Amino acid sequence: MKLAIVGKRNAGKSTLVNALAGEERVIVSEIPGTTRDAVDVRFEKDGRVYVAIDTAGVRKKRSMNDVDFYSFTRALASIRRADVVLMLIDATVPIGEVDLKLVRAIVYEHKPVVIGINKWDLAHEKTDIEAFDEYLAKAVPNLVYAPIVLLTARDGKNVDAAIDVALALHKQAHERISTAKLNETMEQVVGEREPMPKRGTKRIRIYYATQVATAPPTIVFFCNNPDLVTENYRRFMENRLRDLLPFKEVPMRLEFRASGAKRTGEGPPRSAASKDSHTSR
Repeated sequence: MKLAIVGKRNAGKSTLVNALAGEERVIVSEIPGTTRDAVDVRFEKDGRVYVAIDTAGVRKKRSMNDVDFYSFTRALASIRRADVVLMLIDATVPIGEVDLKLVRAIVYEHKPVVIGINKWDLAHEKTDIEAFDEYLAKAVPNLVYAPIVLLTARDGKNVDAAIDVALALHKQAHERISTAKLNETMEQVVGEREPMPKRGTKRIRIYYATQVATAPPTIVFFCNNPDLVTENYRRFMENRLRDLLPFKEVPMRLEFRASGAKRTGEGPPRSAASKDSHTSR
C-alpha cells in the first residue's frame, strides 16, 4: 500500500515518516520547508510492507517561488499515485488556504484519506475532541466521511493506529458489491426520495445499477436521461449509498448513463440483465 503523507509546511510529515520507519530516514528540522521533494520510504508492520511517500510542505500560492511550485507539483503527483492519503493537519494552527488546496486535490482524485491531527499533545488543553471535530466538519465539509486520528508524531503516539485505519480504507476502496445487492439498495434509496424533475422536463427514471470499478468504487446508474439528474440528488444518493454499503469512509464515483430500457420500465438492457443473472448465481 502506498501512503502519501501531505500537509502544509512544518506539519510534522517527516517526523511521522521517521516514526513509521523506526529510524531517521528523512531530515527533520524546525525550519519549515526542509523537505523539498517527494521521498519514498519502505517500512514493515505486522508482516506487511508499505511505502510512505513524504512530500514537501506546501505554502500559500502568493508566497511560492520556483522551488515551492515544483514541490507542490510533486505533492499533487504523490497524491495521484498513492493508494491512501494521510492528510496531516497541525492542531496548533488554524486550517488555512494550503490545507484546503490539498483537500481539493484529494477529493478531485477520489483518494481514500485519513485526517491525521498532529501535535495533539500541544492542543488538547485548549480544546477537546468533540469541539475540534465540529470545527473540522465546518472547515472541511467535503471530507466529512473521512476518519480522524489524533497523533503526536514526535512521540510516535497513535502512529500505528493511523496505519491500521489507512489499511482499512484501502480494503474498503477495493470492495465489490454484487449487482443484486446493489440494485436492492438502489431501490431502497430511490424509494426514500425519488429524483425530482425540473419544471417542464420528463420524470427521471433510474432502471438499473452496477459496479464497474474499484479504487474508487464506481457505480453506474442506467436511467432515461442523465442530464435530468441534479447535483443535489447525486450527493443524496452518494451519502445514502455510503450509509448502506461497505464504503462508509471512502470516496465513491457515481455515473449516470442513458439506458436502452423503455420509459414504461421494462427492465435493464439485455447485456446488463445477463450480467445480473450471472452475478446472482
